[in-house]
Amino acid sequence: MDLRQMEYLVALADERHFTRAAELTGISQSGLSAAIRSLEDELGTALFTRTTRRVEPTEAGFALLPYARMMLEQAAGARDAVVKASRAVSGSLSIGAEQCLGLVDVNSLLDRFHRRHPRVETMFTQCGSHDLLGMLRAGELDVAFVATDRHLSALPHRELGREPLVVVTPPDHPLAARASVAWDALDDQDFVDFGSAWGVRTLNESVFAARGSRRRVRCTVNDVHTLLDLVSRGLGIAVVPRHVAAKPQAASLRVLPLADEDVPQWTVSVVSTAWDQADSPAAHLLELLNPLPDNPGPDSPHRALPDPAPAAPVRLPA
Repeated sequence: MDLRQMEYLVALADERHFTRAAELTGISQSGLSAAIRSLEDELGTALFTRTTRRVEPTEAGFALLPYARMMLEQAAGARDAVVKASRAVSGSLSIGAEQCLGLVDVNSLLDRFHRRHPRVETMFTQCGSHDLLGMLRAGELDVAFVATDRHLSALPHRELGREPLVVVTPPDHPLAARASVAWDALDDQDFVDFGSAWGVRTLNESVFAARGSRRRVRCTVNDVHTLLDLVSRGLGIAVVPRHVAAKPQAASLRVLPLADEDVPQWTVSVVSTAWDQADSPAAHLLELLNPLPDNPGPDSPHRALPDPAPAAPVRLPA
């Protein structure tokens, strides 16, 4: 057993879906499947039951899971202890993030940074992506995790990942019985959506306008759980990133893929003006997004993000 296998095991147990777990860990789906099969062969037992729609840990898988999490936590703690002993970083760091980004666990990142660099005074703000970009431009933030690809061209940033949009409805909604939903079926529906500062709201508005579809936003919220609750109460349907529809609070809702060859993609990026400030607290936070093993392979979850060009900020591939 090795740490990569433990990371794959935890991701698959959490996501209960090979495609989503592969996206989360940065490995191909075939690579993830092969790694899990290799671990099962080594242990001599099945760790997951597979169906066409879902993956569930077996009794053996549940038994291994807490030890896998402990191994990953101990490995991270060991790396952090070495860094803390060898590099004393001080100063201040202002970080902002939109809520429930899914593709990056900002809370875990903040916790790990604080353990590594306890001398840094860390301040965290949570609000909509467009507000965060305004704060970054005004010098009020050092790093922002945003869910939009608009207005980023003038700012140094890296894309962390993408997810398709899906439709969530109450189980008794007229659309709920469909296998998928076309854009024209969404005409004149009542919607629950986020406030204008949220990246997904801007994406929804632009996509509906481009397709000539009409909608009525009856409820505007600034909280993911409130949105799901209002949808479950029949106050509207919603178009959300796929990971939002996978939250436990959405368990009673119907999740419908969009019947479109070009499904809009919700994009998460990290934005900062400190890429080339090697000794700044912000640079030390950003390096936590890039942990590298000794010999990363092409399917490694620790693939390095390319360094951004310091003089000419550009969109950088994940």
